[in-house]
Amino acid sequence: QVQLVESGGGLVQPGGSLRLSCTSSGIIFSIVNMGWYRQAPGKQRELVAGETSRGTVNYTDSVKGRFTISRENAKNTVYLQMNSLKPEDTAVYYCNAVPLIHSINWGQGTQVTVSS
Repeated sequence: QVQLVESGGGLVQPGGSLRLSCTSSGIIFSIVNMGWYRQAPGKQRELVAGETSRGTVNYTDSVKGRFTISRENAKNTVYLQMNSLKPEDTAVYYCNAVPLIHSINWGQGTQVTVSS
C-alpha cells in the first residue's frame, strides 16, 4: 500500500520561509515523477511544482523564483523550499505523483498559513 506523509507546514509571516517534506512508501520512488500540490479554501487543488525522475523541474508561474522542489531518492523523500511567502500561498500542501496515478492516494497534507 502506498503512503505519502507530508510535514513541515506551519504559521509564518509574509516574507518568511518554510521547508516541506514528503516521505513515501510502497512505491519505487526513484522512477516516479513527483510534485507538490496545494488547495486553498474554496479553490481547486493545483500543481505548484514538479520534478521528474530525471531531475527536470517545473513550477507554476505564481511560485517561480520563490519555491524550489528537490528530491532525495535514497530517502524516498521530496522537499519544497518556500521562500518569500505571501498570504496567497496559504493552503494545504500535498505531494503526489505527476501526473496522478490512480493507485496512489492523497496523504493528509500539511497546512501552510501565511499571515501577520
